Amino acid sequence: MKKRIEVIMAVVLLVGAYFFAREGAHMVENMRAQKGEICIVVDAGHGGDDPGKIGVNKEKEKDINLKIARKLQKLLEKEGIKIVMTRTDEGGLYQQSSNNKKVEDMRKRCEIITEAKPVFTVSIHQNSYPEESVKGAQVFYYGQSQEGKKLAETLQKAMVEQLDPENHRQAKANESYFLLKKTPSPTVIVECGFLSNSQEAALLATEEYQQKVAEAVKAGILEYLGRGADAAGTAEQQDETRTESSEQQQDEDNSSGASQQQDETEEESSEQQQDEDNSFGK
Repeated sequence: MKKRIEVIMAVVLLVGAYFFAREGAHMVENMRAQKGEICIVVDAGHGGDDPGKIGVNKEKEKDINLKIARKLQKLLEKEGIKIVMTRTDEGGLYQQSSNNKKVEDMRKRCEIITEAKPVFTVSIHQNSYPEESVKGAQVFYYGQSQEGKKLAETLQKAMVEQLDPENHRQAKANESYFLLKKTPSPTVIVECGFLSNSQEAALLATEEYQQKVAEAVKAGILEYLGRGADAAGTAEQQDETRTESSEQQQDEDNSSGASQQQDETEEESSEQQQDEDNSFGK
């Protein structure tokens, strides 16, 4: 019995050491990224025979994903960042003769990401839900990746601020999405909005809003890399701002906590169903 416990403890320690080493390597990559040595993979979800979600306005997710991904690519390249795209046209990443195009497509995406050795990957998607009232951008990350969580939270914050301040969704861990589990570096899935919501679907179909989404994602990425708009401030200014912000936030939390808790409770069931609906194929 004692020997069995020792074996289990050894396995746990090895697994922990593996994840610690992997996250440490990514932190080193992030330090290099701040010096301009950086590669990011931008993944436009779905493609080819796989349209993804179909909007209430008949727009296909795969087309919106690609348009936003291309816009994000241009924005980040202007910042001197090397971008690798998993797909650059409407086609899927598989052979037409394949017996399982979806599996081949997902494996090819993982292969591209692995070969590119990026600091991280941003996968662009759109969401859907049976209830039309559900809306709002949300970012998902692999639950065992601390850097993935940090990236997702930073992107979520930027998207809420720039797209919809009334969106109370938070970055969310996921253990089942294929792309999150099978890529060696941190990967996040950015669900830009709900194609099942008529208002959001209409916005996502326009070039103007697609550009706005790309700008928000770019802002989050630069913030994560330490190259955001606030990075140039002095340490003294930042300390003063933190103090003032902390005092204000405490007052706001006391006054709005009950309201936000109610919103989160209302959304909990929809997010749970969303996880079940989307667990395969990301």
